[in-house]
Amino acid sequence: MSNLKLTTRISHVAVLFICIVTLLMGSTLYKVFTLKTAPPIQLIKATPPATSFSKQLATRGQIIDRRGRLLAASRVGHKVFVDPALVEDFSAISFELGKALSIPPAKIEQQLRSTPGSRYVVLKKLVTPKEEKAIRALKHRCVGLEERLVREYPHGDIGGSLIGLVGTEHTGLAGFENRYNEKLTGTAGTFVRQRDRKRNTLWVSPSDYNPKTDGVDLQLSIDIVIQDIASSRLLEEVQRCNAGGGRIVVANPITGEILAMADILNPREGWSQQPDDPNRAMDVRLGRNRCVTDPYEPGSTFKPFIWSVATQLGKAEADEVLPTPLNGPYRTSFGRSIRDVHYYGPASWEKVLVKSMNSGMAIVSQRMTHKELQEAVSRFGFGESTHIGLGGETKGIVTTPANWSDYTQTSVSMGHEIAVTPLQMVQGFSAFARDGTVPQLQFVLATDDDVMFVRSALTSEIAAMTRKIMGKVMTEGTGQKSQSELYDLFGKSGTAQLPRADGKGYFEDRYIASFIAGAPINDPRLVILCVIDDPDKSIGHYGGVVAGPVVRDVMDQSLQYLGVPPSVDYLTTSSD
Repeated sequence: MSNLKLTTRISHVAVLFICIVTLLMGSTLYKVFTLKTAPPIQLIKATPPATSFSKQLATRGQIIDRRGRLLAASRVGHKVFVDPALVEDFSAISFELGKALSIPPAKIEQQLRSTPGSRYVVLKKLVTPKEEKAIRALKHRCVGLEERLVREYPHGDIGGSLIGLVGTEHTGLAGFENRYNEKLTGTAGTFVRQRDRKRNTLWVSPSDYNPKTDGVDLQLSIDIVIQDIASSRLLEEVQRCNAGGGRIVVANPITGEILAMADILNPREGWSQQPDDPNRAMDVRLGRNRCVTDPYEPGSTFKPFIWSVATQLGKAEADEVLPTPLNGPYRTSFGRSIRDVHYYGPASWEKVLVKSMNSGMAIVSQRMTHKELQEAVSRFGFGESTHIGLGGETKGIVTTPANWSDYTQTSVSMGHEIAVTPLQMVQGFSAFARDGTVPQLQFVLATDDDVMFVRSALTSEIAAMTRKIMGKVMTEGTGQKSQSELYDLFGKSGTAQLPRADGKGYFEDRYIASFIAGAPINDPRLVILCVIDDPDKSIGHYGGVVAGPVVRDVMDQSLQYLGVPPSVDYLTTSSD
């Protein structure tokens, strides 16, 4: 009986033991389950995740010039960060990092201690190769190096406002970096790592791997050598004549490709109405491109456009003698006085262009209807965007038909009461270097299939005639001080009064000086425009004196660089 009681007692104890064990195991399983499904925040912070999501940087496309020279490129750099949660001794780690990064240790320690709870504190956004090596040698778990893309511009600020720049996220902020951002930007690769508790990579699943796609390279029509030639010569002249600024555009009139473009500002104390650009104070590459955005009054450089159309319409023959005055201003039929810099008496229509006679332009413009002169303006693309693709482009300023008057008629024929951008001038003037057609300007390297023209402005005969007469401007007219000893240029100067910002007329002694030319005359390869903003009159202010020599020098150097032989016939004639 006692044995039976003992057995029963043992059974009860065993059952109780099993129940207790089962309960403990159940509790343990429940605890494991809850830790897995809803772990406390302290455990989450202390336990590294089993997987991690990683990115593979995609390289931004390069920007190269027309001959393949590098203008902008990206490389992989590194930034240094610290995980404060893994730091055991803030003072010690700050001392080591300070020595490696040349940063005061106290500053590092303050930065780490001031971000409680943070797992990612960046100490330096970009380290040098020497600093990177020193950081890797520390081998601290709490210190990490993260890859980042670095954009570099090998030629410095040459062409900087054209090329633009990227922001901290490596996205384009200005210039071509912004205009072609979608093309230049690649797609980052992604993959998932399986890790152990020490964060070592155990496995990367092929199904979770998406390879990167690098950005596409962009080849521009810009030639960095011509860009340097143009920029340097423009800066020299702006400083020489103490001007408020200057602009220059160099283009291939046949293809419409822009080979160089520069825009310089020269702040002067004590001068009112200075051209300015606050964004340039932050970074020259952020400044607006005034060759695209800021119209100016072209003055006499506009005369060839009206002269050629009037001739094509039969309003005057090149050898027709006009009743231009010998002394004093010409008075129009509606009573306006038109002044010339020099009075030559009755002169041929050809001489009107060569000598830049306002009176002759006014006489013939009155033979044209308002609509005919308005169409003459639009034939060359004035009053319209060039559609070159750069942000901020303006259409210039052209008086509307509703507000067009007889006064406007004569003003526009002389290049007044109209404002154009340097891009528009180069585009329109290219018609004289071609067969009378206006090319589509472009900044991307063109192929034969890409060469387009916007419209037909003139017949090829009138274009050739106007070009020939503008050749005489260089030898007999206002371009004589801008003659080249190497190439026969055809061009036109302009000297327009600077308009007042308040709209109350013009300054009497401040000007916009400009000069536009093409060369060689028998086979034009380049068209160049230079605009000098508000030169110091005490030094010089006429377009043929301050802007013309810039065009000549840039033309000479650029054509020689391009391998264009000198104009033999022109040189032979000049030496006789």
